[in-house]
Amino acid sequence: MKLDTLNEEQKEAVTYLNGPLLILAGAGSGKTKVLTSRIAYLIEKGVNPYNILAITFTNKAAAEMRERVIKLIGGEASMMQISTFHSFGLRLIRENNEYLNLDNNFAIFDTEDSLTAIKRVLKRLDIDSNKFSPKAFRNRISSLKNDLIMPVDFKRYARGDFDELLEKVYPEYQKELRDNNAVDFDDLLILPIKLFKENPNILLKYQERFQFILIDEYQDTNEAQYRLSKMLANYYKNICVVGDSDQAIYGFRGANFKNILNFEKDYKNCKTIILKKNYRSTKMILDAANSVIKNNINRHPKELESVKEVGEKVTYYRAKNGLDEVKFIASTINDLQKKNVSLDDIVILYRTNAQSRVFEDEFLKLNIPYRIIGAVNFYARREIKDLLAYLKVINNPRDAISLLRSINTPKRGIGNKSIEEIIEKSNEESISLFDAISSGKALNYKNLILELQEESTHLSLTELVEEVLSKSGLREELEKENSVEAETRLENLEEFKSITKAFEDKYGLISLPDFLYEVSLISDNTEVTDSANRVTLMTVHSVKGLEFNYVFITGLEEGLFPHMNALESNSEIEEERRLCYVAITRAKEKLYITNARTRVLYGKDTINPVSRFINEIDDDLIEKVNNEDNYLTKNNEVKKVLMNNDEESIFKVGDFAYHNVFGTGKVISIEKSIIKIAFKMPYGIKTLMKNHPSLHKIEE
Repeated sequence: MKLDTLNEEQKEAVTYLNGPLLILAGAGSGKTKVLTSRIAYLIEKGVNPYNILAITFTNKAAAEMRERVIKLIGGEASMMQISTFHSFGLRLIRENNEYLNLDNNFAIFDTEDSLTAIKRVLKRLDIDSNKFSPKAFRNRISSLKNDLIMPVDFKRYARGDFDELLEKVYPEYQKELRDNNAVDFDDLLILPIKLFKENPNILLKYQERFQFILIDEYQDTNEAQYRLSKMLANYYKNICVVGDSDQAIYGFRGANFKNILNFEKDYKNCKTIILKKNYRSTKMILDAANSVIKNNINRHPKELESVKEVGEKVTYYRAKNGLDEVKFIASTINDLQKKNVSLDDIVILYRTNAQSRVFEDEFLKLNIPYRIIGAVNFYARREIKDLLAYLKVINNPRDAISLLRSINTPKRGIGNKSIEEIIEKSNEESISLFDAISSGKALNYKNLILELQEESTHLSLTELVEEVLSKSGLREELEKENSVEAETRLENLEEFKSITKAFEDKYGLISLPDFLYEVSLISDNTEVTDSANRVTLMTVHSVKGLEFNYVFITGLEEGLFPHMNALESNSEIEEERRLCYVAITRAKEKLYITNARTRVLYGKDTINPVSRFINEIDDDLIEKVNNEDNYLTKNNEVKKVLMNNDEESIFKVGDFAYHNVFGTGKVISIEKSIIKIAFKMPYGIKTLMKNHPSLHKIEE
């Protein structure tokens, strides 16, 4: 393959063949190009594609990697295993299901299915779900699994009343999975580890097969992913990981960025290569990012170098309030449009989803087209979940979660009492819910499933979906409703057949189990596929891996970004700073940062100091636009305000002061760090922290 399109560091990373390799890939440094080129180079040097394993974190990234490798080396790339961790785990389980006491048609419970299973357990254990949230149990169990803590080990970690209940709930939840011939998403990672621990010969088989292992976004691995990777690589130790400790932003999901920091300790003869050249952002933007992230202690030190022009300074606007912030951004967008900038090239980033509301409201008024990334995805829509429930029961009648969802959907006169009787019979006779159905209207449902099971043996997937829609009553119910919402839901159900058709075109006549496994692994679809020219709105977490010419980072205030939940922990502040770094490095041509003196959030007025991240950007990189913090107008006289960013403002009784919300007032008393000021009505006397950033002394 040609190496002349690579820079020196990239070339070294591609051609280093044997032994552990750590590639520290800064933002915009071409890591995907390096990974795919490395795979092609390995094959060119005689490595069988069958012996290569490439792992990344999203189905989209895996598909992109596969397409790039195919372009480089051709069809033999299809012999490679390129997938997400969960897809790879599923493959290991399916190939060895008998060692894990699973039937070959086992179900995969998504988060909603798991939540339903938790609710059933709580009801069985007589635990009040109003007092103890089922979601809290589900999330804690997921976290424990990702840390490889199983029910038998949990007792030593239990603390408090909730954990005492969890000691009972956790093993019962695992029993619920076994009874349903099901696994949850976390099991896709931990069951392969269990398989390998209990069957060294099976582990050796996969170790010998996967002689070269490549893992993308290694900073995002959790304990289970780390352990699985290490087990597989322990034989040949030809493991190449790519990542960036400065872009580790998923600690809340259980990711442990220390995995990448400790890679050189795990593999003593490790080769480390740093990709420093950034091909995305201008020098001004990159310098701003570097000046922020250098304040983190736990990182691999590096300074990214832009290969692009110097570019414009970072524009900073401090708004009066949240509405003023939006209006400034809207005005700037209009100016950009006058310069023929496409709205598709613009993104607005915020720390919390709640911040999007004011943008939506104002953009609708101002007729600015927008799209919000992170809306409910296709497979999470109610009607699609209902259809999938039917398909899952047809495939695996022991799937009680899907059965309970579909048995009375649409309404067919099966009441709660009838369902409780079925559950009671199932428990008494130790049989599945499906087998426990023997009479009444529920028997009609059972016969329908048996009929559809029989038809599934000779129908294509698309034909089977059509039969389910017709015979279940799902379509008829929506047609009778005759509303706009029902019409949309009908369109979604019909669109599902486009998906099955696409699978059939891609794979031929694949089986129902294969189709359901593929659907279960599809990531949350956060991308908007329409081609309309729109501004993109999204959280800073969602923007990872994307890039835009023009980026607005909003709400840069203490308590908002960094988030209030992180303010008391140095490690969490460092993650917030990495999140800011990721946001900054999404910008290619121009970066805008904004905040507000006051804003309404979650229905409350909030007053937050300027984010520390703004103060960490070097002054010579920032251009302040229409910043009104420095001047006040009173009686047509301009008075300078002494800003108290770092130094204490020295107040004495009788001084005049200005507050960002309450306006001008007179100091009436001071005691240590507390100050009382008499403001004009309707505010009156307020007791304040003397050095709060919202309070400024006025020089007469």
